[in-house]
Amino acid sequence: VSWVRHRDIHLLTVGRYTYTSDQRFRAINHPSSEDWTLQIKYPQHRDTGIYECQISTTPHMSHFIHLNVVEPTTDIIGGPDLYIDRGSTINLTCVVLYSPEPPAYIFWNHNEAIISYDSPRGGVSVITEKGETTTSFLLIQRAKPSDSGSYQCNPSNAQSKSINVHVLNEFPAAMQHGGQAYHRSSHLYCLIFCVCLLLFS
Repeated sequence: VSWVRHRDIHLLTVGRYTYTSDQRFRAINHPSSEDWTLQIKYPQHRDTGIYECQISTTPHMSHFIHLNVVEPTTDIIGGPDLYIDRGSTINLTCVVLYSPEPPAYIFWNHNEAIISYDSPRGGVSVITEKGETTTSFLLIQRAKPSDSGSYQCNPSNAQSKSINVHVLNEFPAAMQHGGQAYHRSSHLYCLIFCVCLLLFS
């Protein structure tokens, strides 16, 4: 049994003998089995392509296999910078794509320190949904200026990705508008009360 790489028509193995200087390749066969396996350690993008298993019988027999090597990638939606008002909720979404299997774990870092979800600060939680595309949500409630900095998503089977969060020293517009409406209403009630006093005094 021989293995041939079609990209460069290179004979890789014949029986248990290897005919390439690339030590990542080797043929595996157990004495009690008729299966011959081509093993490629640490696969790379350049290993993508067609491989042929040739069996030296009469007539000649071959089996073709197309190998597609993918590398998981990590992305944080909304990067590289996120601006948020003080008092709002920081919602960071990390997506892991092209992974043959979901990552065993995903760690989040803040300024290179692992985020503790039960820290005294409170209001920090993570939701991870695993599948063909794995998504991890980092939620930080009641954002404050000290929450600013670099956040890093670290999957177990892919490169990490970072985003810079800037917490502005302002409260959300809804809270500001609500406060302004409250003050306007208070002034209106005071004015009506004063007019009533003048009319009935």
